[in-house]
Amino acid sequence: MRIAIPYENGNIFQHFGRSEAFKFYDVDGGAVTAAAVVSTNGSGHGALAGFLVAHHADAVICGGIGGGAQSALTEAGIRFYGGVSGSADAAVQALLNGTLGYDPEARCDHHDHAHSASHVCGDHSCHG
Repeated sequence: MRIAIPYENGNIFQHFGRSEAFKFYDVDGGAVTAAAVVSTNGSGHGALAGFLVAHHADAVICGGIGGGAQSALTEAGIRFYGGVSGSADAAVQALLNGTLGYDPEARCDHHDHAHSASHVCGDHSCHG
């Protein structure tokens, strides 16, 4: 299994569609066997589903995620666990342990206004 996390400075980046990098975790037998940070090279929002498919992701752990991205991931057969924050490594371990706290209804629904470069999804209505 391969788990992907929108990544910044060791943590889960909170706006899926604006993530500049993902950390990929290869998992075998319930343990992480390899991990690597990969740049999205400017891919954003809808294009990220294709990026994740190209990198063989089976699951995504993220913070805020829009409805379009949720649909694209679902259509690509990628499971997602939204509404998660904090350490990326700890979130993967929690998923593997069956203790990951996530919100299956997490939705980032603020795409009707402009975003600044320092935008953080947690500032408004992104977690359900």
